[in-house]
Amino acid sequence: MSDKEILKVAVSEKRLVITMGKDFGELIYNSGLPHKGALLLRLEDAASDKKIEIVSKIMEKYSDRLMGVFAVFKNGELRIRR
Repeated sequence: MSDKEILKVAVSEKRLVITMGKDFGELIYNSGLPHKGALLLRLEDAASDKKIEIVSKIMEKYSDRLMGVFAVFKNGELRIRR
């Protein structure tokens, strides 16, 4: 499934996209495609279980602030862009 298709499905199902693909930022900001929110994880060297742990903690703390925004988690910090 292409990234554009993923965004389209996420919008129709009112879902946040959680990804490691940097191109979602390009699609959302430069192409202006509709979205319900995206969380970009910059965790290239992390093991799968560590990624799951981090996403769980982010969702516990920030889930109410992630819908409709583009957020980036990098170096232990979450940046939320509106």
